[in-house]
Amino acid sequence: MMKHIPLSRCAASPFSRAARGEGDDALAAGQPLLGIPRWVRTPWMCCGFATLAIAAVLASAPAHAGRSCEAKKPTPQVIERGMKLAEQTSAALDAEHAKSGTRVVALGRAGQDLGKYGLRYSHFGWAYKTPEGPWRVAHKLNECGTAVGHLYRQGLGEFFLDDLWRYEAVYAVPTPEVQQRLLAVLQDTGRTRALQHPPYSMVSYVWGRKYQQSNQWALETLAAAMEPASVRTRDQAQAWLQFKGYEPTTLKLGPLTRMGGRVGSANIAFDDHPNEKRFSDRIETVTVDSVLAWLQRAQLAGAPVVLTSRN
Repeated sequence: MMKHIPLSRCAASPFSRAARGEGDDALAAGQPLLGIPRWVRTPWMCCGFATLAIAAVLASAPAHAGRSCEAKKPTPQVIERGMKLAEQTSAALDAEHAKSGTRVVALGRAGQDLGKYGLRYSHFGWAYKTPEGPWRVAHKLNECGTAVGHLYRQGLGEFFLDDLWRYEAVYAVPTPEVQQRLLAVLQDTGRTRALQHPPYSMVSYVWGRKYQQSNQWALETLAAAMEPASVRTRDQAQAWLQFKGYEPTTLKLGPLTRMGGRVGSANIAFDDHPNEKRFSDRIETVTVDSVLAWLQRAQLAGAPVVLTSRN
């Protein structure tokens, strides 16, 4: 069962240097892990609103996950709400750290409406507390208009400064052993990108290797962290996940839906799914909801905690 924590409407002071693009980390907020052109560092304002220059930068940001690539400038209200959610997520994670020493969590967001598929969240990554204090998120993003995905390490501000469908965060705290193993990976760029596979499909087959979507990278990276000696490839990671009982979400997508998605979007493909499943309208893929349920069921993490930001 999820614990819902309603959030205050008022934001406090700035929440992290990482979200403001400060610090000397070579992989600071908004910078990719794979050497593609870097995002412009964004100078956040302290009170939740940003300048028009920030809005222009955000409107041109090239990578997304969990929502469409529709080109539109974020309004001041969108920026303020995203910043508030990020700030209060930081406060909640800092409270977890103070209470039990938490340093890594699975952190998700609701980038688009997936209610018709019975899903609440669209995208997750691994958030970890840096030695300097701020939380950062390692996650995979799709470059808009392409079938390619890259890895990013961002502050919480950038993670939530998107045109979210619902201003709600969800996180799950892994067990101390899982946190320790994940932290060792997240602090090592080479290990973080070890299972990164650039070809991207939003609905990539859970047990396939042709494509890799955002949530799939995060889940397979967990497998590599847990068994570093024996999990070094994607097929080995998937074998471990099957052994541990992970169950993907099965989407019911008919032929017209599949055809429309494939024709209209570069980042949607179905040719990696087995014919017997694809042609019976069963598309099995990795989702945030299925990962959170499995983490708790496998006793790898606690119950998900929901943070709701109100107007």
